[in-house]
Amino acid sequence: MANQNLIAPSILSADFTQLGNQLKEIEDHGADWVHIDVIDGQFAPNITMGIVVVEACKRVTNLPLNVHLMINNPENLIADFAKAGASHLTIHTEASSNLHRSLQMIRKLGCKVGVAINPGTPAEAVKPVLSIVDLVLVMTVNPGYSGQAFIPETLPKIKQIRSWLDEINPEADIQVDGGVSEETIPLLLQAGANVFVSGNSIFKHPQGIQAGIESLKNKLA
Repeated sequence: MANQNLIAPSILSADFTQLGNQLKEIEDHGADWVHIDVIDGQFAPNITMGIVVVEACKRVTNLPLNVHLMINNPENLIADFAKAGASHLTIHTEASSNLHRSLQMIRKLGCKVGVAINPGTPAEAVKPVLSIVDLVLVMTVNPGYSGQAFIPETLPKIKQIRSWLDEINPEADIQVDGGVSEETIPLLLQAGANVFVSGNSIFKHPQGIQAGIESLKNKLA
């Protein structure tokens, strides 16, 4: 059976003066996960949000909190984010000195396990850990800022990873983050992705959040 197609709005594009209300709105209108981008200003440009934001989100939504750690040495903070309420914890192949051990730590703490890979990193970098993860996040823009243009050269990487997962760990999801829109979702879906992170296309949709979610969901029908 094919993996379920899911929409994970990225609160990096939310209005933080209205965050609680907007979290309730995405939950009411069919979002599947809340995607939380944690960036330390070192692994990637930009400094975004941290443990207190995860704690706050946990208090106001029943949706799973899909926490994406774009930080160096993530093993130092995995336990803190798990305690804060993360449902999933995703760390980067490029950021952990002992990737396998860090992923095992996430599992031991009771969170779903995710591994992420940047556009410029070969797909082979994640192959050794595919058997122990719940999702692979293929970045379709370079990590850092919301609103970047989709990088089409990432599509063959998604196809390759999906092929490996079908053999090694077929229940694992492929998540994509960056430039996800009505125009790019069909390409990403065809390549093998099934979890779609989107910020601007939802939170900055001209007709509002509900219309943004519905426009993406319609492309998955």
